Amino acid sequence: MLWVVDRQPPRSTSNAIDLYIRTYYSLLRSSGQVRVRAFEEAHAFSDSSLHTGARDERPDVAAFGYCAARLPACMTQVQRLVAGQSVEQFELAGLSVRDWSAVATRGRRRPHRWDGGPSLAVFVTSASDIDDLVPIVTAYQIEWNKMHARLAPSALGRALLQGQGQGQGQGPEPADDQSLDVALEAALGISTSDVGSLRRALGDEVREGLAAIAREPRDLRLRLLSGTLLEYRRATGRWWHGIEPAYRGVSGDRRPVYFVSSNTHALCNLLGGYARAHLDRILSLTRERDIEGLAARVEQAQAEGDEVELHNLGYYLLRQFITADPAKEVARMAEVQHFDAGSGISTLSSPGHLDVNAQLFELCKLQPERLDPRVRVEGLEALAHSDAVIINIDYPLGMAAYHHLSQLAQGVGEIRGIYVIGKAATLNGRVGDIMLSTVAYDEHSQNTYLFRNCFVAEDLAPLLRYGTVLDNQKALTVRGSFLQNREIMHVFYREGYTVVEMEAGPYLSAIYEMVYPKRHPTDEIVHLSNLLPFELGIVHYASDTPYSRRQSLLSKSLSYFGVDATYACAVATLRRILQQEIARVSATTKGNDLAP
Repeated sequence: MLWVVDRQPPRSTSNAIDLYIRTYYSLLRSSGQVRVRAFEEAHAFSDSSLHTGARDERPDVAAFGYCAARLPACMTQVQRLVAGQSVEQFELAGLSVRDWSAVATRGRRRPHRWDGGPSLAVFVTSASDIDDLVPIVTAYQIEWNKMHARLAPSALGRALLQGQGQGQGQGPEPADDQSLDVALEAALGISTSDVGSLRRALGDEVREGLAAIAREPRDLRLRLLSGTLLEYRRATGRWWHGIEPAYRGVSGDRRPVYFVSSNTHALCNLLGGYARAHLDRILSLTRERDIEGLAARVEQAQAEGDEVELHNLGYYLLRQFITADPAKEVARMAEVQHFDAGSGISTLSSPGHLDVNAQLFELCKLQPERLDPRVRVEGLEALAHSDAVIINIDYPLGMAAYHHLSQLAQGVGEIRGIYVIGKAATLNGRVGDIMLSTVAYDEHSQNTYLFRNCFVAEDLAPLLRYGTVLDNQKALTVRGSFLQNREIMHVFYREGYTVVEMEAGPYLSAIYEMVYPKRHPTDEIVHLSNLLPFELGIVHYASDTPYSRRQSLLSKSLSYFGVDATYACAVATLRRILQQEIARVSATTKGNDLAP
């Protein structure tokens, strides 16, 4: 089914959000540093759905937690951020970032490097990184300063500083976590659940983080180094050059490609088989320490002989298994990748120094006995004659998706399928549901794309245990997670748009340029339904219901709850790819047999 669309949807931004975007782009044109406080007023009055407490005197701890998860832990020491697109750019600006420490975040894969002091380098790969970074840093500073204003003069604040050897207190620092939580509730005027959110935001060094908040307010500076379209293209060009040798292989041929934009664990686990082969060792972790309360679930699945649940548990716990002993982490990761290599799987970490990892799957080298039973389709033996590969990339943010797919399409041979798996907010479903769209409105191009999705509900429903599959949906591709408010969402929901995400529109713009001899248009209704020479599948699983349970996105991750939907999407995608390739190889083989 395709939606009938005879007109464009209404404007996708409000005047306040337009003003906010214009404000930070105009200020960042400066060749020097810009104080983040210059963005604060426009940010607060944009009425962002993720920062509804921006103008409230009380701390919006949920918004702070969301931002802290997308910034490195060293932010408690950072005073300036410099955003650039390449190492060379930073070095031209006098910043020797090659010598700085690589630091990671929990909620974004953007590369960061820290000088160990006041400076943080942020690598950006598209304009979407700016639309994401500026609101995150601004909200972080607003909420930090609210908490500082309450914590600094309090007895708790003085005690924390004294405990860090940085001040004179009026009493001892709370000795245990429960006492600290009670004191935090009183000092900051927040709820018990907010205290939990703040703890998660500050990570393992809670007292050190609170002491940093009590010590001084934030007055961050931000500088953008030449954020040009040309530099974005150069960056993705370097990314592809890091992948191309593995793609071409020994023969140097441009092999047919099935492109997947997903995470970097699901396809490897389903096709490589390491977690299943070492399932007992991995699940034993829950006997040693009850990770996320999963021990009871493991015991129940073992007692019931529930293979699907046990496999999903193994896939989820594999990362904890690899990182459980820091002294063995590198060796265990190498062991997993060596095992995967036996099935023709190569992992390319941060090619071109961009933190968009890639994986290459050579279909002729897959070992059927290692495959997850859910992806063992009929005729797997035919794949031994396939020359095709799957290229899976760790789904990029916003317009980076456009740049990466465009670059890949220029470098490969025949593309036989494009499959996008991502997280989204749902306006009509529940967390854990799966949404299949056939219409996408893209805020970047302002186009409405109509396309034929190769997936329908019946392809995924048998694979999903706990959620619902909703097909024939309409997706809204937004510029940034902070750049919407209730007014915008209400208007789009009234027009039938129920899926809010960040990649479909840019991918569709790149696909348009793969089938038309011109650049994608703007502000048009674009029909891609019957023009594509390859299969297209776009699948989203719901990670948030922003207008019914706001805390789900702001302060929680899906954790194990998200495995059901994630692997249902991955299994359906792999089944589709394998069936398509088996049919193609079988037809070719049969044709050769009939040839004189």
